Amino acid sequence: MRFGNIEISEQEIINFSEGLLGFEDEKQFCLVDPNDSTLILWLQSLKTPTICFPIIEPNFFTENSDFTIPQSDLANLEIETSNKLVFNILTIPSDATQISANLKAPIVINNSTRLAKQIVLQDNKLSVNENIYDGLKKSISSFKNNQSTNYSSQISQKINTISL
Repeated sequence: MRFGNIEISEQEIINFSEGLLGFEDEKQFCLVDPNDSTLILWLQSLKTPTICFPIIEPNFFTENSDFTIPQSDLANLEIETSNKLVFNILTIPSDATQISANLKAPIVINNSTRLAKQIVLQDNKLSVNENIYDGLKKSISSFKNNQSTNYSSQISQKINTISL
């Protein structure tokens, strides 16, 4: 695993019944917070230790992070508005100014049941490689300047409701 051996409880397992795009056999993951100031979390496969995706909540790089997720997908995941987490998978090239997020296929997690799905949205305005450098840089700067706000605590509060 990218982060060495980590212990997780049954309640921390995120279940993707369909896997992820291109990784359909990978059905169980966990969230890993490296406790740094990048605002990036990692979606770690439990089956294949070498499979790990950098992810981020969209509100950290864009003001318009309210994606329209089809009601049928929300119903399949048994999601109500208050119990969902939404993340975008990142591509992090060697040139950090080219960091991009897949807005077209967000990961949606039911924060109560731990059911999850990568949903391909039909909005043609969404990109699979949206450059997020400027928005992320602004959020990181704000994060570092605001000592009273701790991202790890914020995300922990969100996922603590799932018994981490």
